[in-house]
Amino acid sequence: MDLFQLFNPEPMQNGEAMSPDAQDSRGPPGDEENQGAVPSEPPLPQEPPPCPRPKLVFHAQLAHGSPTGRIHGFTNVRELYAKIAEVFDVSASEILFCTLNSHKVDMQKLLGGQIGLEDFIFAHVRGETKEVEVIKTEDALGLTITDNGAGYAFIKRIKEGSTIDRIKTVCVGDHIEAINDQSIVGCRHYEVAKMLKEQPRGTPFTLRLVEPKKAFDMIGQRTRAPKSSEGKMVSGKETLRLRSKGSATLEEIPSEFEDKAIKKVDDLLESYMGIRDLELATTIVEAGRNKKNPDDFAEALDSVLGDFGFPDVFLFDVWGAMGDVKNGRI
Repeated sequence: MDLFQLFNPEPMQNGEAMSPDAQDSRGPPGDEENQGAVPSEPPLPQEPPPCPRPKLVFHAQLAHGSPTGRIHGFTNVRELYAKIAEVFDVSASEILFCTLNSHKVDMQKLLGGQIGLEDFIFAHVRGETKEVEVIKTEDALGLTITDNGAGYAFIKRIKEGSTIDRIKTVCVGDHIEAINDQSIVGCRHYEVAKMLKEQPRGTPFTLRLVEPKKAFDMIGQRTRAPKSSEGKMVSGKETLRLRSKGSATLEEIPSEFEDKAIKKVDDLLESYMGIRDLELATTIVEAGRNKKNPDDFAEALDSVLGDFGFPDVFLFDVWGAMGDVKNGRI
């Protein structure tokens, strides 16, 4: 073998050197006419693995006083209450409701459908039970009802000068446990409001109420969460959206239009149904997105909230209110 062959070996076929003509006769790769076997398709590029989501960690205390606990790993309101109960060694059934960034019974701070990523959670647990006798002297008792999303309805607002306002032992934040000894635990707010509305005028009935546990000491321990970036995903422009059905999702903070529309719909819920529910109001506003007319809106709303059976006049008022907000009239 000369030096040319040593450094420029020809391709081999069956142990023999292939001539350039024989090599060319195989045709280019992938040429099905000149090549007996059909080449396999190249493998599809693999998708990159999803980026792991940082764990969301929220700080919480019992509203009447406790050390600070760390809450994580929940996807809805019931699971949130279960996690709080686990951290503070109480029963989940003891938790009446939660407020955000305030240990007081402040309905403006009530945990509804959203938690900001920097929010501090205060859990209000069962305190004393009391029974009151009510005589309905007018059609409306003057109560606004909401619920905690986990089976407890409670009083969110008392109208000044109303029948309930004259009973001084009834307070905002009281959980309505029973009407005439009939337990209403597990009922939604609109069901409780309907029961109260149906009580006959002039006939006494009893309410069994449970007030939130009051604080006597440990005031100094009610502090905001320590400064920490652990578990925080963004700069606070997202919230954790909690739903009564389905899992929690991270969403952008509602726009100015959506925020105004949600508040207006919440007002209409109180006016028509005697309830307050920001999660419900948010769902109603979402159903109205990109709808061209009230019929499309009513159909969309019925598909997600058909159980409520909203009257037509309510739907038209909601549609009008959202239009007023959108056009800057509110």
